[in-house]
Amino acid sequence: MREKVVSYSFFFLGLLLFGFANAIAVKVKYLGLHPWEVLNVALFQQMGFTIGTWSVAVGLLFVIISWFINRKYINVGTFLNAMLIGPFMDLFLWLDILPSATNTPLDYLNLAVSVVIAGIAGGLYIAGGVGAGPRDGFMLALSERMNLSVSRTRILVECVILGIGYVLGGPIFIATFFYTFIMSPIFQVTLRFFQRVRNNLIEAKVAA
Repeated sequence: MREKVVSYSFFFLGLLLFGFANAIAVKVKYLGLHPWEVLNVALFQQMGFTIGTWSVAVGLLFVIISWFINRKYINVGTFLNAMLIGPFMDLFLWLDILPSATNTPLDYLNLAVSVVIAGIAGGLYIAGGVGAGPRDGFMLALSERMNLSVSRTRILVECVILGIGYVLGGPIFIATFFYTFIMSPIFQVTLRFFQRVRNNLIEAKVAA
């Protein structure tokens, strides 16, 4: 029981932080967004609803696609990820507690904070062991089906998503091309850290 409580606590806190990080980035979106958020914002600008709603819709679409490619990468965590990050982001945007764009160097600081928090959030929710998100699951399934490395598949998929977002008028700028370079190292470090913390919390109860 304790293991599930710890795992889901890590998972949900990670998703909450992801939504928070995305909301900060959206506030300074003129600097560029992550390819997936470029698409979500483009769809929002073209068809309305909310950015979070499109995050959910796109996430569920890729869950369906992954189901037909390789369903082993779909589990409860995949659906929770698809359904929650977008609404969490919408909540923080609705609360209007985040700094708006100032068109000054401060915006770059806000963007950097967003990227760091997103990297930490990724390590935290994956360390929970509940399951990968719909986008990651899709890339893993596609990688296996196409017999390509995960890194190459990620680059291919995100380039396609970025292209679609660009055609639809999504916010692409210099920061868009730095997300992977900055977030990935942070994610790798925090994943190892939170995995150790999770294991220590679980083992401490067993020892007691």
